[in-house]
Amino acid sequence: MPLLPETIRQVDLLVGRAQAEGRTPSLALGVVRDGELVHLAGAGEHPRPDADRQYRIGSISKTMTAVLVMQQRDAGRLALDDPLERHLPGTPVGALTLRQLLGHAGGLQREPDGSWWERTEGADLATLLAGLTPDKIAYPPHHVYHYSNLAYGLLGGVLERITGTPWYDLLRERLLDPLGMHRTTYHATEPYARGHVVHPWHDTLREEPRTDTGAMAPAGQLWSTVEDLGRWAAFLADPAPALLARETVTEMCAPVVISDVDAWTGGHGLGVELYRVGERVYLGHGGSMPGYLAGLVVHRPTRTAVVDFANSYGLRGGHHIVGLARQVLTVVLEAEPTAPRPWVPAGVPSAELAELTGRWWWMGIEYELRPDPSGDLWAGPVGQPVLRFTRVDRDRWLGRSGSQHGETLTVLRDEAGQPVALDIATFVFTRTPDQEP
Repeated sequence: MPLLPETIRQVDLLVGRAQAEGRTPSLALGVVRDGELVHLAGAGEHPRPDADRQYRIGSISKTMTAVLVMQQRDAGRLALDDPLERHLPGTPVGALTLRQLLGHAGGLQREPDGSWWERTEGADLATLLAGLTPDKIAYPPHHVYHYSNLAYGLLGGVLERITGTPWYDLLRERLLDPLGMHRTTYHATEPYARGHVVHPWHDTLREEPRTDTGAMAPAGQLWSTVEDLGRWAAFLADPAPALLARETVTEMCAPVVISDVDAWTGGHGLGVELYRVGERVYLGHGGSMPGYLAGLVVHRPTRTAVVDFANSYGLRGGHHIVGLARQVLTVVLEAEPTAPRPWVPAGVPSAELAELTGRWWWMGIEYELRPDPSGDLWAGPVGQPVLRFTRVDRDRWLGRSGSQHGETLTVLRDEAGQPVALDIATFVFTRTPDQEP
């Protein structure tokens, strides 16, 4: 469903202002809802933005590298707490774990040795590894958040060693082709926007080189379009189970490290950045390469996302490409909240479910259990059954959400076999407030 005219007006105004005040040759932005691109906003004429024009996405490439790592983890070929040494033996940074590298929590320095990798032709994996020295670990692991491009070059090397497939070939086979992202490529493919540095005094443009970054490609090589990156945003919001389990994406969104320890407005999960905006938490990533900026911000609960691109190295006037995406996403969610799912009558629960549902008491506080059509149980204070339990056997249920995730609910029965109490991780709930727990 397209956005309402007033929402479109607000979004287009924000995009136009960012392009004009930010002084970028062009700026393209897409709003995605329920897997569909519902609005394209563009400003600038060099070139005129459209949904199929490529821009370089820079570090948003890292989100795809991270998903490839999680696919291998789910397939049992690696563990997140594996030391790097297990997969790339002989490096002086081999004690760092894959989890620390994914979350920028290993204290690894930001860049590899040599020239600025984003603006020069890259070397192969062997050369990247040969350039590692012990002092590449700048901080003790988990001592401080320290963003590292180098970490993702190493993760790309891990993927290549495990699968025997070059990183981009693996990406195309495992993600790009299945998702129909045929305009997301290793090298620029026409039509694409040329990237520039804008002169600070006379506003002329200097075109930047479009490099092959070699072994550092998993950190920032890719090119994409509004249409394609919108598909990627939709995948992160609601992944295709054949490619990655929804629970795995949820795991990726748990903070590995807080990047803003004073205000707790930002953090980093397993390959994704996390942003708190009011009461909402968005996931996403920013990207930059010489001549280009890109942003990706997703609100998973509403399956709403924003992607944006600019073909300049930086925006002026206090504008920020990811900040713009967050601002637009918030405008859309505030102006057009998603409609609640309609209530529908439930079928009659099974006898085993029915005997557990209703009111329970703990320490004078009233709780309720409700059946789910799937056969699960929902539990919580009256009117707030937010904790989900899945059956293990007749009298044991495993917590699947919230504070009881991973805990066991055990049904306690009397001599007649009737349930008289529930033991949830040693907290005993009874049928009346007068019963002793």
